Amino acid sequence: MHELLRTNDVVLLSAITALLDSAGIGHLVLDQHMSVMEGSIGLLPRRLLVEGERADDARALLDEAGFGAALGDA
Repeated sequence: MHELLRTNDVVLLSAITALLDSAGIGHLVLDQHMSVMEGSIGLLPRRLLVEGERADDARALLDEAGFGAALGDA
């Protein structure tokens, strides 16, 4: 698994996961329930990971959809 992005923006995360779902690219959102631990203030970013062999495909898809600036450098 490769980390694609970290964000506190749940709308952005939802849009990106919907694109990945539609393209059949496996992904995993980590830290989405950490708000319970932190007191629901949204301080900790959620991490989006994609399957290692599909990371380049995911980056290309999201770049084409206009989300390239949100992606991490990794």
